[in-house]
Amino acid sequence: MNIYQNPESQAWAALCRRAEQDNSLIAERVEAIVERVAKEGDAALFALAEQIDGVRLDSLAVSEQEFLDAEASVSDEVKAAIENAIRNIEAFHRAQLPSEVRVETQPGVVCVQRPVPISRVGLYIPGGTAPLFSTVLMLALPAKIAGCEDIILCTPTNKQGRVAAEVLYAARRCGVTKVFKAGGAQAVAAMAYGTESVPKVYKIFGPGNRYVTLAKQLVACRNTSIDMPAGPSEVMVMADGSADVEFVAADMLSQAEHGRDSQAIVVCDSVAFAQKVAATVERQMAELSRADYVAESLKNSRAVVFDSREQMIAFANEYAAEHLIISMEDAWGAAAEITAAGSIFIGNYSPESAGDYASGTNHTLPTSGWAHSCSGVNIDSFMRKMTIQELSRDGIESLAQTIVAMAEAEGLEAHANAVKVRIEKR
Repeated sequence: MNIYQNPESQAWAALCRRAEQDNSLIAERVEAIVERVAKEGDAALFALAEQIDGVRLDSLAVSEQEFLDAEASVSDEVKAAIENAIRNIEAFHRAQLPSEVRVETQPGVVCVQRPVPISRVGLYIPGGTAPLFSTVLMLALPAKIAGCEDIILCTPTNKQGRVAAEVLYAARRCGVTKVFKAGGAQAVAAMAYGTESVPKVYKIFGPGNRYVTLAKQLVACRNTSIDMPAGPSEVMVMADGSADVEFVAADMLSQAEHGRDSQAIVVCDSVAFAQKVAATVERQMAELSRADYVAESLKNSRAVVFDSREQMIAFANEYAAEHLIISMEDAWGAAAEITAAGSIFIGNYSPESAGDYASGTNHTLPTSGWAHSCSGVNIDSFMRKMTIQELSRDGIESLAQTIVAMAEAEGLEAHANAVKVRIEKR
């Protein structure tokens, strides 16, 4: 792991750079997949499952029997873990439910902002090397709490054409019954455009590989909203002498195992501490079953050393980490100065994996610097804010001069007239 000591501010941009991906080679392929699904519907999904995933499917929809088989095969230990996670996720997200706002801006003019759930949403749950049933909880539970009437879930299958049992159990436990066997860009396209089996949705949520990410960005430019831009996962650990080296190394490795393009950065106040972290990472990594896989990710990782707490905080804000762990004296004070992060973890006993699974916060977070401008998934992600207004006769008369003056200044005569005809009519 490279160690950088007191880098000048001009060098920060390079140190904040994520692992760059050249998507040009797959962009045309993704667009072709999306277009094919839009035109051919289910037929394209069956064909692409066989062509890309090597799976011949009999049906796209998960059957009731498959749900029952999944429930029977999930261990009691995992079921208990899911139940505990559900309790915490529900508690935190239910507390986020917004209230209606009603204001009389001036006499006779009433303005209302009403939260309304998105009626039909689509959830993408990755399969691949590790089916993320935790993501089912993070997306389906807020959708249910928000009041979304129709929740569609797409996820890839194994080579036998079956969805991971834990994914199905979590879906059923969250009240999701419409689960479809589709992965990759084709799943995104199916939810964006609709097929004979998969309903069209109004907003798509969930992480995925580059194909999924590009497909989401493509449909977002056309006809379907998405949760947020997404890229490879990342963690930054801010540490001083109060931090535990073993914990810091473990946190970095927990993120590195997400993917070869994931990134883990430690920001600390001592070169000696950075060296200890690097050595501990190497030792802990050797004990992992996926050590070779993790080693690839760690090529994107680094340690940055600053003499001052102020610079550490400034660099963290520049980076805008998806996950930011603060293992420092007065960690809450440092957190108060953080202006850009997806989710913050305070102290030595708050690993990133707590937020990934069961503390109650959402693990679907902005990456690649998008935390400067985007929030992680929350209740508001599944809702729209509709405004309503009512003006009485007195209200429109009191606003008439203002509206007419502004409309005429913009050259919009009909806008002005819509007020004038009301004032003039007695």
